[in-house]
Amino acid sequence: MPSGVQFELVDTTLRDGDRAGAAFSLEEKLRIATALNRAGIRWIEVGVPALREREGETLRQLMSLSPGSALIAWSRAEPEEIGSAISCGFSHIHISLPVSDVYIGQKLRRSREWVLGRLFQALEYAQSRGCTVFVGADDASRADPDFLLHYAEMAASFGAARLRYADTTGCLDPFETYRHIRYLTDRCALPVEFQGHNDYGLAAANTLSAFHGGAAFASVTVSGIGERAGNASIEEVASSIAYLYKLGTGVRMDALSELNQLVSAAGGRPGHHYRSVFTAING
Repeated sequence: MPSGVQFELVDTTLRDGDRAGAAFSLEEKLRIATALNRAGIRWIEVGVPALREREGETLRQLMSLSPGSALIAWSRAEPEEIGSAISCGFSHIHISLPVSDVYIGQKLRRSREWVLGRLFQALEYAQSRGCTVFVGADDASRADPDFLLHYAEMAASFGAARLRYADTTGCLDPFETYRHIRYLTDRCALPVEFQGHNDYGLAAANTLSAFHGGAAFASVTVSGIGERAGNASIEEVASSIAYLYKLGTGVRMDALSELNQLVSAAGGRPGHHYRSVFTAING
């Protein structure tokens, strides 16, 4: 099999970890971002600038670190929120919208046309200000596949860099994940990023199935931290790609144990130690 980076990881510990109640301090966020950069993580989603004033100031300081990693702000498809990210210095912005009829109709009381209109406005606004935009498809695992494809094609036509397929409710199994992602990647021009949630303990397995289905990126967190049952852990995904498939993610495997301990201590909760994983990493 070919060597080199085959599957890129997007770390969202500093965003989804906060949503899970970790409540990292500014100093902890700075240390974690620095450690992620040292570990070779190319993409770090660091937070939501529009969330609160204190968060904006924290993210401005994170941007001043100037790491080798690309720091990404998360935003809803609202020009004001995108503007908040830009004012903090971000040029990489993840814009998220729901794509399932359950979410669109029952939760938001909106329509598919409203979603597409918001997507167009958000992309036009962000790109007019020189941003690289990643588009999130929230609740994609419960979406109509043809509407999801239409959403992805529209994002591609207006210059989005990639599409995040989110299994928001953690309802997929590895077989369904492969089928859904294969359908999408066979038809969509955009690179696909998969985000799995661990409600049934399948986030890492689903992420590997997404890789087999053609996904080029995966959203992960240190120790699997995240809302509800958490996300796919960087430890499990990176080690599986490296040691089961003999492929690369760009991650320094020898840095994962220290990173795991740092995030566990900062979050004020016991972390998973992945003894078998770290034993394999350390020989």
